[in-house]
Amino acid sequence: MKDAEALLTNGADKISINTAAVENPELISKLSETYGRQCIIVAIDAKKTENPIISSGYAVYTHGGRKPTRLDAVEWAKKCGKLGAGEILLTSIDADGLRNGYDIELTRKIAENVNIPVIASGGAGNPTHILNILTEGGADAALAASIFHYNQYSIMDVKMFLWKRGVKVRI
Repeated sequence: MKDAEALLTNGADKISINTAAVENPELISKLSETYGRQCIIVAIDAKKTENPIISSGYAVYTHGGRKPTRLDAVEWAKKCGKLGAGEILLTSIDADGLRNGYDIELTRKIAENVNIPVIASGGAGNPTHILNILTEGGADAALAASIFHYNQYSIMDVKMFLWKRGVKVRI
């Protein structure tokens, strides 16, 4: 709570929590009640699993994607929404850093089961990947890093690409 207060009172519009939320789900409610749900993003790192107790096929990981939990990613996302999260930042561990596209199946499963915005992360390699996650995957937003950091595309190039294909973007 003190970290959130420091960030939000020093100019941050939103905060993102991951491991702390898994370890203490009530933290989501406390933060939401104190600062408003619009400020609270729960980051979910998910990876495909064949564990039979994980019905969606995707398990939640903590500690920067290094520690598996017994949480089903879809069920956890639903719970986060009910507890007061304003958004979900969903990272596919399987796709992250590969630049082969986002995990459309994972993102669609989460987006179809929550009533809050879903930001897709992990896998952007080109503007078509971003278009696909927003249209086929049902994401409300897409996080991309490498394609911008290594100057493969400019932000305006991607925005224009999306706009020309009917996706609403701020230009």
